[in-house]
Amino acid sequence: MGFAPSTMSVTCPAFENHGSIPTRYTGEGEDVSPEIRWSGAPEGTKGYAVICHDPDAPLVSDNGTYGFVHWVLYNIPGDVSALEEGVQKFTQGSNNFGKHGYGGPMPPNGHGTHLYYFWVLALDSETVLPEGLTMWQLLKEIEPHVLGMSRLIGSYKRD
Repeated sequence: MGFAPSTMSVTCPAFENHGSIPTRYTGEGEDVSPEIRWSGAPEGTKGYAVICHDPDAPLVSDNGTYGFVHWVLYNIPGDVSALEEGVQKFTQGSNNFGKHGYGGPMPPNGHGTHLYYFWVLALDSETVLPEGLTMWQLLKEIEPHVLGMSRLIGSYKRD
């Protein structure tokens, strides 16, 4: 993926950047996606995609990728600047739990604190992509259209 610097800001009312993700948004809680907000999108933005990835997960895939994908959401119009908690709009992709939609943090017991990157990618066009794309399939489709990206990082640890 090309370098896509951006002045976008991504926030969440439930936790601060590098803050602890409340249990409500994890596999140990209600497992609902947190509210995500963004601002400062690059000029010409016509669509968005959102990804949540845990690079600390001890998972290496056959294609050489690593970490655990918790959420892939796309076909988000350019006039949207927030996702409400438990969002069911737009198009859900496949996560590494083998399901469509959001699957909250649930690192292995005793594995320490994991970081969760909530990426927002601003695109130069609207997308009409089919449901169920993996993160890597989505990135292949949208790479030529990424104008900028930014992230919010949350942490979570199971004892």
